[in-house]
Amino acid sequence: MNEPVQHPPANHPEAGAPYRPDPAILTLAQWLGDPVAPADFPATDLRWRNDRAAASVGMAGLTDAEWTAHFGRFHPLPDNLPQPLALRYHGHQFRVYNPEIGDGRGFLFAQMRDAQGRLMDLGTKGSGTTPHSRSGDGRLTLKGAVREILATEMLEALGANTSKTFSVIETGENLWRGDEPSPTRSAVMVRLSHSHIRIGTFQRLLALEQADEMERLIAYCLTHFPGPPPPADAPAREEPAVRLLHNVVERMADLAASYMVAGFVHGVLNTDNMNVTGESFDYGPWRWLPEWEPAFTAAYFDHAGLYAFGRQPEALHWNCGQLAVALRLHADTAPLVAALDRFGPLYMENVARRWCWRLGVVPQGVEADTQLVAACEAAMRESRAQPDAFFFGHRGGRGQADGALGEALSAYQPVADTHPYWDDPDPQSLLIEEVEAIWTAIAEEDDWTPLQSKVAALRRMGAAHGAAPAPAGHA
Repeated sequence: MNEPVQHPPANHPEAGAPYRPDPAILTLAQWLGDPVAPADFPATDLRWRNDRAAASVGMAGLTDAEWTAHFGRFHPLPDNLPQPLALRYHGHQFRVYNPEIGDGRGFLFAQMRDAQGRLMDLGTKGSGTTPHSRSGDGRLTLKGAVREILATEMLEALGANTSKTFSVIETGENLWRGDEPSPTRSAVMVRLSHSHIRIGTFQRLLALEQADEMERLIAYCLTHFPGPPPPADAPAREEPAVRLLHNVVERMADLAASYMVAGFVHGVLNTDNMNVTGESFDYGPWRWLPEWEPAFTAAYFDHAGLYAFGRQPEALHWNCGQLAVALRLHADTAPLVAALDRFGPLYMENVARRWCWRLGVVPQGVEADTQLVAACEAAMRESRAQPDAFFFGHRGGRGQADGALGEALSAYQPVADTHPYWDDPDPQSLLIEEVEAIWTAIAEEDDWTPLQSKVAALRRMGAAHGAAPAPAGHA
């Protein structure tokens, strides 16, 4: 039962998409990262290859042996980075500034263009020690890798902007961890992301007063991660630093909305975990809500509830503020504050848009849709409904809702749902009990069938939902 999970198979019609290497990071590499060597693992057993993601960057046709050579032994990809690059950054961790972090158990391995022309990164987790490892062993547990597969698959199915878990290879080491039964199995994971530039990357350049390097990093981000122009009345809207902050604020407002509509708690929303593309990544103690509870936390060490479910928008807005502080090296305060002030309204617009999409109703405008959101939240709190069950049960206005919720839903037209998923007796969810059961099958029986089945079920749910509509002003 130890065959690698493979969705879709290597002969998928998209397997022949072109591989277009573009190691653009090399223009910044001298001061942005440190060349490193990967760990020499005692074993490389392929456990997961995401051929759907690989097809988007021209690599689904690799044989398992080629895959393992590149993503277990890290032989360089053709015309790409000649050596892995451990990236340098600082960050606020639970709002305490830490200048002693960076890629401590991962590195940037390769860059390429996807079918839409976006610059994509292949980055690692658990690939060995780096100059930033401090006392860490540079390793990742297999359970951590399995959890990341599940988190990214569920979020993608619910329309969130997330990294893709590209590869998981078991590496044959025993690891000791305080938060897992030990010894536990080891793995190296590769993620496919649209950038690994963090808010903490800019914070480091501010701390070191490297204004010239920050100017180049701003230009890199605007070139490779372009967004719509700021509003016509935005002050200093042509200045690169101001444009970048507007882009990041828009993306983070949508990311916060996607978490809330998904009922997802990331757990560790530190600035070093914030990608300037607004793509969610680096999943540790994440959880899905068992019921609609704003105070619910995912991390056992989040004693103050800083990153509780209901405080995630606040956290992402605060993180945008730290980027604004860094960007003062290249812009005046007032236009940066004007960009930050857009977060709240953008967040509300995105919640309304995403909520209607998940509920399967035609939007009526932000004001009316916000009232619908409030009615749904009140109904979930009163009934203590699990959010996945609530959205599924009331999809398109079905579900015999009464009271304020019934009145709100009666004004909405359902979208046309033709996928058979909507006729299932129960929705897909990903509560901690199921996550633990999937891992237990692997840990005790080396049985990967429950994981394979869950991924297939989540992808079926994603197909039923279809793509989430883009924010206003975005393609």
